[in-house]
Amino acid sequence: MRIFRGVARAELSDAELLAAHASGDGDAFAELLRRHYEHLWHVARRTSYTVEDAEDALQEALVSAHRKAGTYRADAAVRSWLHTIVVNACLDRHRRNRARPAVSLSTDESIDPRDEHDRISERETTLLVDRALQQLPPEQRAAIVAVDLEGYSVAEAARRLGVPEGTVKSRCARARLKLASHLEYLRDAGNRS
Repeated sequence: MRIFRGVARAELSDAELLAAHASGDGDAFAELLRRHYEHLWHVARRTSYTVEDAEDALQEALVSAHRKAGTYRADAAVRSWLHTIVVNACLDRHRRNRARPAVSLSTDESIDPRDEHDRISERETTLLVDRALQQLPPEQRAAIVAVDLEGYSVAEAARRLGVPEGTVKSRCARARLKLASHLEYLRDAGNRS
């Protein structure tokens, strides 16, 4: 266990770890990643159209957070700050992809990293929801992930996404209608198989 200023690094708060990283502690950011990586991966995956885009956006976001640690103002939790950076990186990647589409060379069709503790039914539900999320425009997906999957209030989601609350509400409403329709279609298609 590493010690920073007489305190075990694992006992430091996220804000203290980020401050330690900004002050030159080479291992503090790694501890933050250990705490939040899985959450950030799921945010990236649900906000991106492909696994490759999620991986690339998450990497870009983490590099950005690593570099910008000194600009953290503590007006939100570090996890929230990281979440916002990941969502913005995903949306930026989508905008770049729209400008110049790319073809994936990967043969890996998995949607989520392997998790031995998942039950089959939970996995199937996750796959269906992720497939349905892929059908949404990126702005609607970011709003619905923030509000319905991550549990942020509409006000907090609006602040994180940099849009008015009414915009978040309307994006969520349109996304829910599309998700309901698409999930019903996928369920019906699965029942016919």
